[in-house]
Amino acid sequence: MLRSLLGVLAALFAVTAQAQPLDAATRRAAVDAAATQLRALYIFPEVGARAADRIEAQLAAGAYDPLSDPDAFAKRLTADLAEATHDKHLHVSPAEDFGPPTAAHAARMPHTQGGVVRADRLAGDIGYLELIGFVGPLTVFKSGVDPAMAALADARALIIDLRHNGGGDAGSVRYLTSFFLGGAKPVHIGDLIWRNPAAATFRTQEFWSVPTPTHYLGKPVLILTSHDTFSGAEGFTYDMQALKRGLVVGETTGGGAHPGHMIPLPGKLMVFMPIGRSSSQITHSNWEGTGVTPDVAAPADRALAVALERLGQTPAAGEVDALSPTPLFRPRAARQPGSDLALRRYVQTLAMGTPSTRLVTPEWSKESREDLAEEKAALAGLGPLRSVRFREVGPFGDNIYDLGFAHGQARWMVLLARDGRIDAAFPLM
Repeated sequence: MLRSLLGVLAALFAVTAQAQPLDAATRRAAVDAAATQLRALYIFPEVGARAADRIEAQLAAGAYDPLSDPDAFAKRLTADLAEATHDKHLHVSPAEDFGPPTAAHAARMPHTQGGVVRADRLAGDIGYLELIGFVGPLTVFKSGVDPAMAALADARALIIDLRHNGGGDAGSVRYLTSFFLGGAKPVHIGDLIWRNPAAATFRTQEFWSVPTPTHYLGKPVLILTSHDTFSGAEGFTYDMQALKRGLVVGETTGGGAHPGHMIPLPGKLMVFMPIGRSSSQITHSNWEGTGVTPDVAAPADRALAVALERLGQTPAAGEVDALSPTPLFRPRAARQPGSDLALRRYVQTLAMGTPSTRLVTPEWSKESREDLAEEKAALAGLGPLRSVRFREVGPFGDNIYDLGFAHGQARWMVLLARDGRIDAAFPLM
């Protein structure tokens, strides 16, 4: 599925049913399903088989018998899988963990545009860019990173803050890296090596640099990390370090280099199954299990101050809120004018066939092609569109609408390009 991080989050946020206690039959079914997926999909076949053997043996020994609580059962499964694989991506969780965030949690989550929290110009003409996620699809990520990087293009140095970044879409990681490579000739950044399902064979997906609207070349780039920097955020950090385009300041990162996807299990559980591994074109290795080692070690809460000191500044504080006299970019906080009409037309034409190319950008037309049939089929059962009601600006700067149909309701996101055409649009629930 093309929707990547944004789509996964949206789909998981739609899970609202409360988890029920797990009986013995459900626990067995969950273990059986997880074991089957491990043997068929886990990136290293022998390790996947060993992990499957481990949880089956634990089930047979009665280790899971006292665990009727879904959260406790999921944590125990995760611990047993970790003992067999040492893979930080591989974990089991109740589906309700991915439901709507609590009010307290939502209040702590920074608002973003395509995963970009902010861009600022600090004292000494130093640019600052904070990203909390490498959001996909790429059209959504571009909506934040393109204007942010344009605002920072003339800064004498750039600090990229990934201390709270848990990763995301590999295409978005590749896109940000491309800003720092430049040149007319594409650069081979690295590969993702995927296991073919139910086989001990693999396929390679190459990642080369791509054109970007601006470049940032020949000037210092410092990347801030913490123990919470994970997955795709580690990939960007690792590649920039290996390519000698970025100096890493902060803590050793989390150590997860195996991408994958969520798979439902019986008992309203979900398992994140790693089915690939990263490989740098420079090192021919990755950061799995070890994390990315910083060039300049510093506690996470001191990393910004240390980075500024490396650039010749004497910061009076350690965080950007106290250091930024000139904010350059803030995420969108209001609905995009015309997004309601654009979404209405898009949904109506999708229900009839394929949306007109005049409604969407060429990039979204290409990227959305694989999902059009699925979305058309879903719309067919809902009947004619009756209403389009704005709900909120989404967590990635998108516009979220509640759509009323003759035979039901649906929630959609839509994001417009500068020319008013649709850059992304799909159902959230």
